Amino acid sequence: MPVLRVALLLDPLSAHIKGAEHAHELARELARRGHTLRAFGATLADDAAPGSPSSAVERLAPSSVIEFAPDAVIAYDALSPAAWLGARAARRLQVPLVVVEAGLFVRGSLLERSLWRIGHSLWGAYVRRTTAELVALDSVARELALRDGFAPDRCRIVPHGVDPERFRPGLTSSLVARHRIVGRVLACASNLDARSGVEPLIAAFAKTLAQRGDWALAIAGRGAGHARARACAERLGVGARVHFLLDAEPDDLPGLFSASTLYAEPTLDFDKPALGVLQALACGTPVLASKLPRLDEVIASSSAGVSVEPGSVAAWADAISSAAYSPDARARWSEAGVQHARERASWSHVADEFEHALRGAGGDAATALPLAS
Repeated sequence: MPVLRVALLLDPLSAHIKGAEHAHELARELARRGHTLRAFGATLADDAAPGSPSSAVERLAPSSVIEFAPDAVIAYDALSPAAWLGARAARRLQVPLVVVEAGLFVRGSLLERSLWRIGHSLWGAYVRRTTAELVALDSVARELALRDGFAPDRCRIVPHGVDPERFRPGLTSSLVARHRIVGRVLACASNLDARSGVEPLIAAFAKTLAQRGDWALAIAGRGAGHARARACAERLGVGARVHFLLDAEPDDLPGLFSASTLYAEPTLDFDKPALGVLQALACGTPVLASKLPRLDEVIASSSAGVSVEPGSVAAWADAISSAAYSPDARARWSEAGVQHARERASWSHVADEFEHALRGAGGDAATALPLAS
């Protein structure tokens, strides 16, 4: 594929939720392939690969993008101001616009839904007419894009990526050692809020693995629900077996996932992305995840775990017991999860798909597709 100059546009107000990590990792991988990238609107990271965006971020404005003279524009969140400004620059330069849609806030707060309506009514049609390709991070995001009026033949699904060198089997966990956790670990990484589903998980653990002496439940995360979750564990008599890893940082997660026997994603949140599930699979750790569309999609496609009724203590107890007492099944799930992460969710695979999207959208500046007026 010809070497390209690519502008990445992110809304600075929502980049920490919608797209910053994705854009950073995609930029690193595309830069490794020789493409030149520049970020507009939001900082990606300081350790980006040579030629990829860094903390020297450009102002989010069409004039800044036009001055960069990219061969293609990638904008995050179809209804964000970044997508609107990307569309304006793409039209001016007559280069293709690729929009990345995570489809978050499907059932968000009143403010989030209001911002969605503003984008939909003020510039949604303009972005749709300009977009050459829309890359949805899962089927929920694609359905949202279709509902917003994007053409089906211009919407492709490319799952969020995971770094299989960072998240891999065989790692040790300093976090587990610091908290003196011994035996097998059922791990969970979650913001402790009302939608985390952690309390039903604790109750299911109390009914099952807590009855044995060789299992612990390790919950990595912080949030306003921490005190309530801890009280739940104490009330059920398993306070000493449930470890709240409040000091966990992102760099601790690969080791935690890899050192665990099972990973649980008990969320009640329809909008929760499947990134934690993918990371656990890459570590070879079988996953028990709430049967919600985003998570269920990964479980079904990877054949590396079990989908569980959200919030049901009985369902979670059954799933935990079944997985804990099925070493052969866990071995199959572990192998399938690693294979899925490497073959279908690595950043190398994601970059391949984006290069295909840019090529299909006319990513070569010499053959760029004409844009609708």
